[in-house]
Amino acid sequence: MNEAPRIRPERNVELGASNEAFQNLHEFIRKARANLNQNAWDYIVGAAETETTMRRNRMALDEIAFRPRVLRDVRKVEGSVEQFGRKMRLPVVLAPVGALEIFDPDGAASVARACGTFGAAHMLSSVSEPGLEKTAEAAPDALRLYQLYVRGDDAFVADVVNRSEKNAYAAFCLTVDTAHYSRRERDIAKRYVRESRLRATGGDYQKGLEWRTVKMVKDKFKIPLILKGIATAEDAQIAVDHGVEWIYVSNHGGRQLDHGRGAMHVLPEIVDAVKGRAKIMVDGGICRGTDIVKAIAAGADLVGIGRLQCWALAAAGEAGVQRMLELLEDEVLRCLGLLGATSFAEVNKSCLHPATATNAPSVFSAFPLFDHDPYRY
Repeated sequence: MNEAPRIRPERNVELGASNEAFQNLHEFIRKARANLNQNAWDYIVGAAETETTMRRNRMALDEIAFRPRVLRDVRKVEGSVEQFGRKMRLPVVLAPVGALEIFDPDGAASVARACGTFGAAHMLSSVSEPGLEKTAEAAPDALRLYQLYVRGDDAFVADVVNRSEKNAYAAFCLTVDTAHYSRRERDIAKRYVRESRLRATGGDYQKGLEWRTVKMVKDKFKIPLILKGIATAEDAQIAVDHGVEWIYVSNHGGRQLDHGRGAMHVLPEIVDAVKGRAKIMVDGGICRGTDIVKAIAAGADLVGIGRLQCWALAAAGEAGVQRMLELLEDEVLRCLGLLGATSFAEVNKSCLHPATATNAPSVFSAFPLFDHDPYRY
């Protein structure tokens, strides 16, 4: 049952072929499903226990409607923003995902290169290959951020921060919502354990992580600090008081605490608590251009994309990730124009309105053309 997930060799295609092969985002999911075995597929689509938090992520997005303005000149619409001293083509960071090598032999290097070519940010997970230095070598000009699961003492953390600075990562991220590893029922049902989990050590350090470590990083290093996994105004306030530059609103895609709130339900209270003293990222169920616009309008500065990056990588490697970003950009620009906005600077919470979701939330509910997987455990 501990079979290593494998992908079919035909997934690697050049960008031109990728443009022809993928005309909408649904097609990445179909191709990824064809390429992946059940273990790898479940790693993307699964979540913790009842998977309630994951569904609430999608529900929170679907419960937001737009308030468009009309009779405005929207012949020229721009989706770019500036963050970390760099111009970004979209306010998108491909979120840290462990074990990307499951989906493509080059793993995180493929994603980083695609981000560099397109003009998005890539946040490298500390449990994704080929690791900190080799990913930097593979994409030296990309806007790269580094995320760490703490697996050692202060000296361990300081060493990783030093390496991040040395390799020109634009920011350093501590994940703070993984004090205990959750129950992933899909994996348990198949008696499957990923190789990266078998190799993992030092879990007690993550369990013992406290604000003291945040203070240590801020006192010793100049690199901007991101805290990923903030889900309450109270913790956002403490983070800002510690000088944290970026608050990353996230529930780990519903893969940690079950029965949490949807990320977009959390975001407004974080925005109110931070009051502009730190910048804000958010992820959780975000997989369409309209989702990106909603998140920025609600007060986020950057939006994280998790599962969709995995589907694109599994479908067509580096070229697939680049093509996925292009399709997201197309959706974003159309959404902005139809809202009567020519840039993200012109959208805010006045563009949004509470609404009733029109379909049952699921990991696939943003993709109505995709037929649900019939696999039974």
